[in-house]
Amino acid sequence: MADRTVPLRTLVILGALTAFGPLSMDLYLPALPALTRDLGVSASLGQLTMTSCMVGLAVGQLVAGPVSDAFGRRRPLLAGVACWAVMSVACAFAPDVGTLAGLRLVQGLAGGAGVVVARAVVRDLFDTAAAARVFSLLLLVMAMAPVVAPLLGGQLMHVTSWRGLFLALTLIGCALLAAAALGISETLPPARRVHSGARATAGQLVTVLRDRRAVGYAAVLGLGGGMLFTYISMGPFVMQNGHGLSPQGFSFVFAANALGLAAASRLNMLLVGRLGPARMLSIGLAIAVASTWAMTLAASLRLPLAVLLALLGITVASVSMIMPNTTALAMEKHGTRAGAVSGLLGLSQFGLGGLIGPLVSLGGVTTLTMAATMAATASAALLVRHAVARVPAQEAVEADPAPPVLPAGGLGRSAS
Repeated sequence: MADRTVPLRTLVILGALTAFGPLSMDLYLPALPALTRDLGVSASLGQLTMTSCMVGLAVGQLVAGPVSDAFGRRRPLLAGVACWAVMSVACAFAPDVGTLAGLRLVQGLAGGAGVVVARAVVRDLFDTAAAARVFSLLLLVMAMAPVVAPLLGGQLMHVTSWRGLFLALTLIGCALLAAAALGISETLPPARRVHSGARATAGQLVTVLRDRRAVGYAAVLGLGGGMLFTYISMGPFVMQNGHGLSPQGFSFVFAANALGLAAASRLNMLLVGRLGPARMLSIGLAIAVASTWAMTLAASLRLPLAVLLALLGITVASVSMIMPNTTALAMEKHGTRAGAVSGLLGLSQFGLGGLIGPLVSLGGVTTLTMAATMAATASAALLVRHAVARVPAQEAVEADPAPPVLPAGGLGRSAS
């Protein structure tokens, strides 16, 4: 960009695009128990409609990331958003859970383009320190989706069924398509693209996989995502079936946690410039480990719901220090490979992270199961983080020489 600034509206649109995951799942979270009853399936099969979407998001990012390195950011982005809106309509008319799960898979594949391209655009424009702040800002914007979506879904359930919620997603998809078409410029000029065909495009991903730090941080992101997605997938059943909350009551709990996530994202933005993304990541993981194990203890002792909710809120807030800093550190050495490394991060976050909760829930969904699974994933993420820190810097893949457009000092001008 010639003026070396990024309009605030562009950052807001990028934040909305990274919200494809929450939008795809959170709007109909309050309706998930009703969906399983309407289709006559078990809770685990109902969760399959979420799992298939998460898998789609993971694979879609892995494909769309390298494609955006070769063809630029805009075309894959607009095609993916348009397809996501069409699949939302199709989901509304799914006759059974198998068809719905298949359509959700395709919906996730399409939505993955929005998530992966938004991250790649940030890396196109900012260096590591500024990128960590921008990713925090995107997470703050993205956190509004879990605030608005469950509340909207819960209220829409008064006047429609779960099918009507997918029609609402269609309208949201059309709005996002218009915003992206009008507000997102091309950030990867032709001179910096991969032009040698599918083999060279795949080679970008191979180069990323040789970077032990990037792969390690991708694992941290996946395990951190597993902690969050365990709450997302098990939460409706734990809160509604286990603790007697109504769909509307659960939507308010979910929204309160999302507001905490947004507030903590703002805190991370303020502190990361002083402490650095690596230290903020360690702090976030330490908080997550402490709060999840405390929650596991509270669940085993059958302490009041208020205690569980307080610890759950702290755990969700810690995600705001884990995800943006992990993402910035993983992408640090990859400029023209930003799409490829973003795809790897998406595969880990939505593939590894998205499968943990539903797989564990096959043995039954209880408060203790949810808490213990979150504690195990948080602990594993902390262990991997320490292992990554011990990888010598010289063993990492050679840095991509392509410079970002904006240094750390440019963020304040561009986002204000």
